[in-house]
Amino acid sequence: MLLFSEDLDATVDAVRAAGGSITAGPYDFPGGRRFEFTDPSGNRLGVYAEA
Repeated sequence: MLLFSEDLDATVDAVRAAGGSITAGPYDFPGGRRFEFTDPSGNRLGVYAEA
């Protein structure tokens, strides 16, 4: 699942504070930036922000 964020850096901090584990990024991709994480239940998710 891919989620959208207005503030990617703040979302990274919120994911970590909620017990998630960043598995990739943040990194640039065409049109914006994204990162991937695993939530405490083991689900892998991605979050992107437009450039």
